[in-house]
Amino acid sequence: MNKVARFLWFCSGAHIPLLLRSPTDTNKYIGIGGTVLFTGILAALSAGYALYTIFQSLLPALFFGILWGLMIFNLDRFIVSSMRKKASAWNDWKLATPRLVFAVLLALVISKPLELKMFEREINRKLDEKKTVFLAESKAAIAAGFPEITALEGKVDTLKSETARVEAYRNRLQQEYDYERFGTKTDGTSGIVGLGSNARKKEQQLDAAQNALDQTKADNLVRIDTLESQIRGLMAIRQAEFEKQQPGIDGFDGLAARLDALHLLTEESIAMKYANIFIILLFIALETAPIFVKLIALRGPYDSLLDLHEDYVEVYVDEQTIKSREKSERRIKEFRLENGVSESFTT
Repeated sequence: MNKVARFLWFCSGAHIPLLLRSPTDTNKYIGIGGTVLFTGILAALSAGYALYTIFQSLLPALFFGILWGLMIFNLDRFIVSSMRKKASAWNDWKLATPRLVFAVLLALVISKPLELKMFEREINRKLDEKKTVFLAESKAAIAAGFPEITALEGKVDTLKSETARVEAYRNRLQQEYDYERFGTKTDGTSGIVGLGSNARKKEQQLDAAQNALDQTKADNLVRIDTLESQIRGLMAIRQAEFEKQQPGIDGFDGLAARLDALHLLTEESIAMKYANIFIILLFIALETAPIFVKLIALRGPYDSLLDLHEDYVEVYVDEQTIKSREKSERRIKEFRLENGVSESFTT
C-alpha cells in the first residue's frame, strides 16, 4: 500500500518529503494522482484505437498509443502540480482558468476516439450505407463514360426486333396456311378443306417467308455476334475501371470517415446526439476533476509547507546574491589598496 500511495503521490505532482510532513493531505493527493493516472490510461486507449484505425497494425498503434498516454499523463501532472493554493479564491480561479481551458481541450481530444469505439456498430452500418451509395454513383459515373455500349446495345435490340418482326410475319402465314388446309373460315381463307389452289398459294407464301426468316436470322446473328463482341470488350474495360475504384470504396472506413459517420448519426438520432454529449461531458469532468479538487479543497498543511519551502529558497537565493555582491566589493577594495588606485579613477 505504501508503494501504491507513493506512486499516486508522484502522479499528483506532489513533493513527497513535504507531503509526508502533512499526513492530513495525503489522501487528497492520492485521489488527485489516481485521477491523473486513469486519465492517462484512457488517453492511451483512445489514441491506440484511433491509430489502429489509421495504420491497421497493432504494434504502431500500441507504441504511439502508449506514447500519447504518457504525454497526456505528463501534461495533466504538470497542470495539477503547477497550481498553488493561495489565500485568495479569486487568485486561485485566475490561475486555474487557462488550465481548465487546456484540460477541456484534452478531454475533447481523448473522448472522440473512444466515442468511435462505443458507437462502432452504428458507425459500421452507416459506413456500409455510404459505401453502397458510392458504389452506385461510381457505376453510374463509369457507365456515363462509355456511351458506345448503350449505342451498340441499341443496335442489337434493333436487329433482334427485325428478326422478331420477320418471324411474326412467318408465324402469321403459317397460321393462315393451317386454317386453309383444315377448312377454317377467316377473312384470309376460303374455308375449303384440303390442299386447293388457295392452300398451295399460302404454302408458297409461307416458304418464301421461311426463307426470308432464315436469311434474316443468319445475317442478324452474325451482326449481333459482332456487336456483342464489341460490347463485351467495352464492358471489360468498364469493369476494369470500376475495379480500380472499388478498393478505395471498400477501404472507406478510416478515422475521418468514421468521424463523419458519427456526425451524421448524431444529426439523425436524438438519442445518439445526447449520448455523444454526455460522453464528452463525462471526459471533461474526468479531465478537470483534479483541478476542481484543488480549487474547492481548503488550504492544507501541505500548501503552507510548500509556500514555506519556496520562501526559504527565495530567501536563500537573496542571501547568496547579497553575499556574492559583498564578496565582489571586498575584492575590488583590496585590489585598489594593493595597486594604489583611487576610487575616482575607477569611476
